[in-house]
Amino acid sequence: MATTMQLQVNLRSSMDLLDIGVLSQHSGVPASTLRYYEELGLIKSCARHGLRRQYAEQTLTQLTLISLGKAAGFSLVEIKGMFGEDGQPDLPRSTLQERADSLDRQIHRLAALRDTLRHVAECSAPSHMQCPRFQSLLRVAQRDAAPEHPGRKSRLRKTPPGSRGGQGGGHK
Repeated sequence: MATTMQLQVNLRSSMDLLDIGVLSQHSGVPASTLRYYEELGLIKSCARHGLRRQYAEQTLTQLTLISLGKAAGFSLVEIKGMFGEDGQPDLPRSTLQERADSLDRQIHRLAALRDTLRHVAECSAPSHMQCPRFQSLLRVAQRDAAPEHPGRKSRLRKTPPGSRGGQGGGHK
């Protein structure tokens, strides 16, 4: 008569955890960066397997949000403030709207720069400095280079506000 023994193993908790190496592989974030993020309090390990840190599956989502925040220009300190104590996102909508507006302005400036570069590359004028369109693009770029703040005069302005004429006294 064969004796059978029933073995119960609690695999659930270990299946829900990701080893630091697996998390690094799935997220594309180096293990050293994961440890740094943990030191800053951006992510938390929930256990250890030997000396190796173990993370909950939700950490993958947190890392994706951290990556998006960095790409949008938020600092790691700002990003940390966008997570609750439980690690769940707590995104400040007004801050996100302000950053989106800032990105729109940056996109506008980059598009103007792209157009200027394309014009310079394709311009048939013997010298770019003789090209009226290039001169116009330079004036726009100079005007947009340093946004003015209310109540503060631009350091670049050499002509009185409202007057016509090139900024910086360049030749036409």
